[in-house]
Amino acid sequence: MATPKKMKEKPITVMNAGELARITAEFDKEFVANSFHSPDAAAAAKWRDAKRKRGRPIRGNGAKVISVSLEEGLLSRANTLAKKLGIPRAKLISRGLEAVLAAEAERRT
Repeated sequence: MATPKKMKEKPITVMNAGELARITAEFDKEFVANSFHSPDAAAAAKWRDAKRKRGRPIRGNGAKVISVSLEEGLLSRANTLAKKLGIPRAKLISRGLEAVLAAEAERRT
């Protein structure tokens, strides 16, 4: 079989027939797929990760994009605060909504 260090071998244009046969012997095998085995759990997990869609990581039950109308002044203040806190506007809105829902739950008990 060919050595992994291709740099030390001479170019194929100057090899003789025996040298060419030695480095290309691996390509003469048929049905190499039959020599594969089932992946172990770690390899299967890597394969699933490679195949899944890219995007933001799922948190909780996932995210849903919605359209909400806000008064421009309120939106501007929200943008300013989010920038000051170093968080995305969506996270600021989520935090505010969580706070309102928690306060309402506390009020009802």
